[in-house]
Amino acid sequence: MAGLELLYASASAAISRPQDALLCGVHWELVRHGYRCLGAGDQPGPDERKSELLPAGWEANKEVYTLRYRSMDDARELLLKAIMVEDSMILNVMDRSSQKVADVTLAVADYIDPEHLDDFHKVYKNTEELRTRVASGIIAPLGAPAEKAKKEPEKKDPDSPRDYDPLRIPPHHPAGMRAPTRPSPLSPFAVGGEDLDPLGPALTHPQASQAGSPREQFHPVPDLTPSAH
Repeated sequence: MAGLELLYASASAAISRPQDALLCGVHWELVRHGYRCLGAGDQPGPDERKSELLPAGWEANKEVYTLRYRSMDDARELLLKAIMVEDSMILNVMDRSSQKVADVTLAVADYIDPEHLDDFHKVYKNTEELRTRVASGIIAPLGAPAEKAKKEPEKKDPDSPRDYDPLRIPPHHPAGMRAPTRPSPLSPFAVGGEDLDPLGPALTHPQASQAGSPREQFHPVPDLTPSAH
């Protein structure tokens, strides 16, 4: 609330009615969410610059307050009209770039004590509720000025096999060596694997032992069974 206190002090000379104090609080919530005020009225004036303070003449019309805001990243420009209807303030906010409109109605007496307009520490009440109403009724529908970019989906490792085989032993790549681009379904040592694998295919790859090793396929073992005479 320190920022609002300084804002209230700078605008205190212009605050004469409860709705002035409420608009001051609404203005600060927009500032908190990344917007800065450009000026009062529908049309831009000369030498405008973004500011956290309320512009000169902001309270000239006690029935319809009109303020213009721009986001810190210059992506959005808002037109705020705060219209008094009996004891309530209707906030109408339009995003000029997207033409989106958001509105929220606030009962002035719910947030302002009219007996203490000259005392910042007593004039506001239900400040957390006011923050929530502004955030949900204006900021959320129009979108926050600095939205975080959505994280891109993680890319799959191009070196990993497409199909997962729970029986396959994960390949081991010594430091400094690049994994083969298209690994064999059985092992990165599939080519010349017998000469490089001291344990042999039967121990390293159970699948190979079931189907018969390459040596058994190309070098038949002689039949040593004694022949009957």
